[in-house]
Amino acid sequence: MKLTSRTSKGFTLVEIMIVVVIIGLLAAMAIPAFQKVRQSSQDKTVLNNARQLAAGADQYYLEFGVSTVAQSNLVGPAAYVKALNTVAGETYPANFTQGVAITISGIAGVRTVTYAP
Repeated sequence: MKLTSRTSKGFTLVEIMIVVVIIGLLAAMAIPAFQKVRQSSQDKTVLNNARQLAAGADQYYLEFGVSTVAQSNLVGPAAYVKALNTVAGETYPANFTQGVAITISGIAGVRTVTYAP
């Protein structure tokens, strides 16, 4: 009579739990870093949009001899800024005045960026 022992191959519950804990720890470290990079990227994009709007406003001031311009005169297919793409639900001012800082509010619902040309 021959006895055969049956060995089960696979992972134990403890091993699976350890792997889940390790993945959780890695995620806990990675998510805040990702959020910081995302926030920085959004702020830089908004600041770049403000620079483009300020440059377009400066050109408008020079061409028309005025000191205030509406955003609708700056943005459009035939205007100084072809398109103004929002990245985080931000709100740009409706009017731009020469020498006045541009304040963009509502970036991701909480932040504000000011650009002084």
